[in-house]
Amino acid sequence: MSGRVPAAAIDALIRDCMQAVGLPPSDAAKVAELMVEADLVGADAHGVFRLPQYIRRIKAGGINPKPHITMEKTGPAVAMVDGDNGMGHLVMSRAAETAAELAKETGVAWVGARRSNHAGAAGVYAAMPLKQDMVGIYAVVANANHMPVWGSSENLLGTNPVAFAVPADKEPPVVLDIATTVVSYGTVKANKLQGKPMPEGWMIDKQGKPLTDSAKSGDGLLLPIGGHKGSGLALVLGLLAGTLNGAAFGRDVVDFNNDDSTACDTGHFIIALDVNRFLPVAMFKAAIDCHLRDLKSAEKLPGADAIRLPGEQRLRRRTERLRNGVPVYPEVVAQLDALAAELKVKALRERF
Repeated sequence: MSGRVPAAAIDALIRDCMQAVGLPPSDAAKVAELMVEADLVGADAHGVFRLPQYIRRIKAGGINPKPHITMEKTGPAVAMVDGDNGMGHLVMSRAAETAAELAKETGVAWVGARRSNHAGAAGVYAAMPLKQDMVGIYAVVANANHMPVWGSSENLLGTNPVAFAVPADKEPPVVLDIATTVVSYGTVKANKLQGKPMPEGWMIDKQGKPLTDSAKSGDGLLLPIGGHKGSGLALVLGLLAGTLNGAAFGRDVVDFNNDDSTACDTGHFIIALDVNRFLPVAMFKAAIDCHLRDLKSAEKLPGADAIRLPGEQRLRRRTERLRNGVPVYPEVVAQLDALAAELKVKALRERF
């Protein structure tokens, strides 16, 4: 059973740990902000859960703690961000800011990123353009291959998530954040950490039989969403986020779960679309609200307790967790306390 930890305590721990391994204070604060945001919106496998792994990779030389992140504008609506092997959160926050800035001038902007790292929850970045009344679209090549191309038994594709964010007015913005596999590998890792089995349908072994033992997940194959369609989607996203940016894809992807010292060269892209170039923003948001309410009031199937739309639980969860704290499993707290002792910073338990 998980306990509740104030978001401010998690933020402070992340900042202190990041500074302890060489990140400048402003960079440590930005990484902490984005990791905590993942926890607040419910992406529990992409927030503080990842801190020990990030710190381990920084200490081993796999991540540059003091990157010189650069942006090259390659066209009126196109730019490339070079992350200099820095924390992915820093690289993608720079890319998202750039996309919104360009889209103000051009109406739409596509920003690629290379020489980056794992950046946490995809929806966090897709949602950034919402602040400018823009639509955000984000995708990334996952930092390990856990899915085979359809019909294969060799893992050459990642979970390659994609996220969309669409602004609304009174209703919560629509934020769809999905892996192209049935479940993210972070969720598999969380089950393994807690010694919990996996439901049938998440993974198969290399003979094609169901795999439910999370302890053996490292040898399994994650299943794509929608069969061959999910496999094809992961492939296309990987080519656009990886190959198009000159970043890793396929056999070039470094498994950051088992290799702490090799640079991942993670590729991402983010698109920002200025709503005002199509409709007045107020008109668009009002129309979105109307459609969302129509969908919510649709006739339910027998046994269905509610109609849920992408983004509404995210906003509700964020509000509730800011008030009551973020649920953190005891196994994760134990790992964080061990990390704090190793880095000689105040333990999470001592921060609230």
